[in-house]
Amino acid sequence: MAQLQEQLIGTWRLVRYQDETENGEIFFPLGKDATGFIMYNPDGYMSAQLMQQGRPAYESGDLHTGTTEEMSKAAHGYVAYAGKYELDEDNSTVYHTMEVSMNPTWLGDTQPRVFTLEGDTLSIINGNVPNQKLVWERVK
Repeated sequence: MAQLQEQLIGTWRLVRYQDETENGEIFFPLGKDATGFIMYNPDGYMSAQLMQQGRPAYESGDLHTGTTEEMSKAAHGYVAYAGKYELDEDNSTVYHTMEVSMNPTWLGDTQPRVFTLEGDTLSIINGNVPNQKLVWERVK
């Protein structure tokens, strides 16, 4: 296993999730206090889960019987996907293939993520507009 992949493997907790527009405006799609995890396994699979804090619980308490409005609010404040990942160490890029996704538009997509690793901090950008930057801290 390559050295960079060994450093990437593990569980990471979200520290910051921001988008930047072409004008340089910074905004926080899931709020400044968004929380989440990203996990990279040695077998080449990954999972990412991000959520907005303070999403209201379903009144029924049951996952499958929320109202349309409750389900819409819950989904709007959540990002989740998982699947295979491939690492391009020469370009510090990890490719996430969305085998499952909260957003059906992403199913089957392979999306590049440029990253830097400094100690226990992982920073990932997508390079699109808006440019998403996610900062993660290794869970110990």
